[in-house]
Amino acid sequence: MSQNHRQIEVFTAGCAVCKPQVDAILAAACDRCDVLVHDLSSGDEGLTRLAARYGVNRLPAVVIDGRLASCCELGQPDLGVLRAAGLGSGA
Repeated sequence: MSQNHRQIEVFTAGCAVCKPQVDAILAAACDRCDVLVHDLSSGDEGLTRLAARYGVNRLPAVVIDGRLASCCELGQPDLGVLRAAGLGSGA
């Protein structure tokens, strides 16, 4: 990868929910974007570790030049919020 190229890594669950977003990212990429799509549903432990190293908590997620994009930093589900919404309440 030359100095003028950007490495774009897209982490996905390989599902129909992720596909439109992955397709949009691929369509938006320019000829200087080296795009790699990582399907975490493959069970590849190396990809899982890589995603964890970048701080990926939700999918799809995009890493540009080694940094998780700010739009993908929302974090994990908050159990307190989920419980307040009824999780575990035994309706």
